[in-house]
Amino acid sequence: MEDGATIRLRQHGNPAGPRLALSHGNGLAIDGYFSFWNLLRARYELILFDFRNHGQNPTHRFDHHNWSQFINDLERIFNAIQDRLGAKRTAGVFHSLSAVASTMHTQRMGKRWDPLVLFDPPFYPRDGHPLRELQTFNEDDIAARAERRTPSYADPSDLARQFRKYLPGWKPEAYELMARATLRRDDGAGKWVLACPREYEAHIFRTNREAAAWNGVAHIPVPVKLICGDPTGDDKPPPALIGKALAEEAHVDYDFIPGTTHFLQIEQPAECVRLMEAFLARHGFFG
Repeated sequence: MEDGATIRLRQHGNPAGPRLALSHGNGLAIDGYFSFWNLLRARYELILFDFRNHGQNPTHRFDHHNWSQFINDLERIFNAIQDRLGAKRTAGVFHSLSAVASTMHTQRMGKRWDPLVLFDPPFYPRDGHPLRELQTFNEDDIAARAERRTPSYADPSDLARQFRKYLPGWKPEAYELMARATLRRDDGAGKWVLACPREYEAHIFRTNREAAAWNGVAHIPVPVKLICGDPTGDDKPPPALIGKALAEEAHVDYDFIPGTTHFLQIEQPAECVRLMEAFLARHGFFG
């Protein structure tokens, strides 16, 4: 990046197929979504990347870890993909943090990712919307929990056990995959540390307060699809409610997957792929 941070791009799948760029949610890493993107490898060229200070990327400056910098990073990433791998129409397939950032990037820079598939984006509701207070409380609560995360582990299997305890709906293989994707070996200390430091993760939750993404979704110059968690169950997570409300207000293409949470790509990957591919096919992507 222009400030010296490093972001690694990885190419998987079929280079002759339609190109999809994929990234992840806050505090996570795209390698941990293997249960989802593995289903796409035979038909698509996949470009995977983690946001700065996540996953395979080295830790950089805390004062550059912010939404504005994420937008700048996405512009540089998009241009690097086109320059190094060949100019090609590239669909964006993004979850949570990356879904919000890619929306802001498109609103600011214009048509880049085309189309956009956004999984459960936690947009900050517009002024006066009844969900704004709920989302503010939710982000502050998650930020406080992020600040209390265990910063290091003797082995990734220890974190995998935590994921398994608190996130019972994931595919069985995903717990170890996500643990290894979100930890980094510190040989000097003889332990595994969070790839995204907990204060970095908490900061992004606390500063997700920009309603411009919500307000501009209806006017994005590329087709947009929202695929969200279940807004109908007893436990209604705010991002699922936000997706439904925004789709109704902005008249955006929308589906939800019954029984899923914010981690729907890891809970129901085949159904996520089915809904995504139906949308992509309508917009000229035939994998």
